[in-house]
Amino acid sequence: MKKLNSLKYMNVLILPILAWVSFNTHGWLTYLPLVESFVLIPVLELAYKPDSTNLTKEKESRRKEDSIYDWQLYIMVPIQFALLIVFLFSMSEPGLTLVDQIGRITAMGLMCGVIGINVAHELGHRNTWYEQLMSKGLLLTSLYMHFFIEHNRGHHKNVSTKEDPSSARYGEILYTFWIRSVIFAYLSAWKLEAQRLAKKGKSTFSFQNEMLQFQIIQIVFTVGVGLLFGWVVMGYFILSAVMGFLLLETVNYIEHYGLERNKKGEVYERVMPHHSWNSDHRLGRIILFELSRHSDHHYIASRKYQILRHIDESPQMPTGYPGMMILAIIPPLWFSIMNPKIDKMKQVDLAEAA
Repeated sequence: MKKLNSLKYMNVLILPILAWVSFNTHGWLTYLPLVESFVLIPVLELAYKPDSTNLTKEKESRRKEDSIYDWQLYIMVPIQFALLIVFLFSMSEPGLTLVDQIGRITAMGLMCGVIGINVAHELGHRNTWYEQLMSKGLLLTSLYMHFFIEHNRGHHKNVSTKEDPSSARYGEILYTFWIRSVIFAYLSAWKLEAQRLAKKGKSTFSFQNEMLQFQIIQIVFTVGVGLLFGWVVMGYFILSAVMGFLLLETVNYIEHYGLERNKKGEVYERVMPHHSWNSDHRLGRIILFELSRHSDHHYIASRKYQILRHIDESPQMPTGYPGMMILAIIPPLWFSIMNPKIDKMKQVDLAEAA
């Protein structure tokens, strides 16, 4: 029974199964992954209360050392690449309607965001070379390999400050955030690599520059798709990759919206649990490998997903990630729900400081 419970994260495989259905059917069935992610899951999360319980110290210690949680991440790598190949072949099918094309592109886009980038995020925090290699491989499917650099060395250092392009500011709408975050996170990754190489006495344009390596790998991979499947299919692949990284940026938007770290002189205070929005909604936690317990992740970035905790002082989202993402795409609705929460938090902070 305990082993079955540890396999609960395999519920995420519903998405690849539905994506496979999308790539092998036509019409409304091609939209099943979209329906699951942004209709079924948000509705179910409204029906279940968040679960804020934490593991005991003993259970946490056992979970931390149980390799079954690692293998549930590793298996996502071949699944992601296999589904990408199926997608590319499916988009080569003659006679596809625009409805079919959009449905299949959104299905692959969800695969890039949920399986690709999200699992890459968890593996990117690991210390072994093979886990980091898997992380970079998954990011390749969304053409967003620079995330490996900027997220670990930039975002986690600068989160909830104006120096962080991936932290949404109070009153900022999702669509302008997309532009700011995508552009400046990319530039930040170049800057971080240049600084790393300068400390070693190396040129920015040295082949040891991972950003340079990533650009070459992504260009070769994309052109390879074009040569093997045609330039139109290559365009479909790029569209799905863009959807994948925009899903990531939407998650970034909801995770830190309006939260700010105080500055003491020239130094920001330490990252604390109240600098990230948290969600204990169970279904979203399972399908996203506990990503929504984000407060603890930023507080101690080295904690593996299976032992992330609820922390009382972390601000809580009113619903799970899929529901929050739906709110975010409608700015007036988002502001009407989230801004009063932030205003109330600021009032409490002022009252405590008085």
